[in-house]
Amino acid sequence: MDIELLNELSSNNGLFIHIMNSFVLVVLITLFVTARITSKRWLKINDYLGTITKTINSVRYGDLTKKIEKAELPNSEPLAESLNRMIETLDDREKMVSEYQNELHRQNKLLEAVINSLSDGLVIIDENSRILRATPKISEWFDMEGNRLLGEFLTDHIGIPKNKTYCDLKETEVTLFNDKTSNFIANSIELKLEDKKKRYVIVIRNVTDQIELENLKEDFVATLTHDLKVPIIAETNMLELFLNESFGKVNEKQEIALKNMQASNRELLDLVQIVLETYKFRSQAIRLYRENIMLKVFLDEIITEMRPIADKSKNNILLNSQRDIRVLADKIQLKRVIKNLIQNAISYGEKGSPIEITTCEIPKYIVIKVKDYGKGISKDDINKIFNKYYSAAKKFRKIGTGLGLYLSFQIAKAHGGDLTVESVENEYTEFSVKLPAVTNESLYYGE
Repeated sequence: MDIELLNELSSNNGLFIHIMNSFVLVVLITLFVTARITSKRWLKINDYLGTITKTINSVRYGDLTKKIEKAELPNSEPLAESLNRMIETLDDREKMVSEYQNELHRQNKLLEAVINSLSDGLVIIDENSRILRATPKISEWFDMEGNRLLGEFLTDHIGIPKNKTYCDLKETEVTLFNDKTSNFIANSIELKLEDKKKRYVIVIRNVTDQIELENLKEDFVATLTHDLKVPIIAETNMLELFLNESFGKVNEKQEIALKNMQASNRELLDLVQIVLETYKFRSQAIRLYRENIMLKVFLDEIITEMRPIADKSKNNILLNSQRDIRVLADKIQLKRVIKNLIQNAISYGEKGSPIEITTCEIPKYIVIKVKDYGKGISKDDINKIFNKYYSAAKKFRKIGTGLGLYLSFQIAKAHGGDLTVESVENEYTEFSVKLPAVTNESLYYGE
């Protein structure tokens, strides 16, 4: 019984062991097959990742023509499409950047060509006056090649006035050590950049020809006006002799004709004098010889002189002065201003209308107003009338240089005052001469 049981158990154990061996063998075979399949898949994944890495490295170094091909792997298609779209986007951006760079390069070349073609010289310096950049004109004037100029001190090439620095040059005369026979003007402009370092652009202009031309013009005008004054004065003296009947009796008609000629001569002499005084002012400024003037008497004298001219156009000159104000001014120059304003009122006011001269006082100033009723001045012209050579006479077919108001404005400014105008077109024009009020201090020091 026991032996049979043992034999049966032994037989069952052998079967179990056989079954277990078979199972292990099957598992091993399955694992082997699975490992082979997985290995091939990983090899494909590794190859695909290698392809992606190689493509990305090519893109990294600028080759944007590469593309990632689709692989027979799960979810590889979306990855390939995303990476290819990224490469295409980078390619578009690179083309756009390239176009911008080319355009910027063209603009820089154009700007450089424009700057280099300027007749003025430009030099950029730092806060220590070291040259950072210079145009060919600067190299020519300094007699040094552009590259050699870099790092040089501007102070080694240019002399400026003692009261100036290179940061505040404004229409300042400077000396070029390499060219002491020419005349140069310099201006400085601060460059404001993000790095906040101090840099300045110095613009240098050669004004030698301009100064020579101005001198020639002023010499010509001075000579011309001087030569014109001589025969005019001689003619005036001769007319005075005729009116004084030094050459015989003068009848009434002859006297009227001679007086008209005398008035015309006076106007012509004033015109020549205005031209001469304008050019004197340009070369050496207006020299004032101030004296105490009682304004009412002074204006009465001017009105008496101007009345024969006003009578021709039937203009009545009216003086409205509340009290006899005292001013400290150059009598000849102030007279020139008032006469010029009255002459303009006669020329551009309505015939037969009054010309009003009014005096008044405001804080720190005495004001003389000359008002006419006539054509007035348009809004476009009112800001130009004190400009040199601007003349409303051309607009109304009259003779005029445009220098009268310019010179009057300069004379008022030289006195420490001002000349202003108010006007309504086709109604009136009023000029106001402002002069500093007389004070005890100004009387004491004879200002």
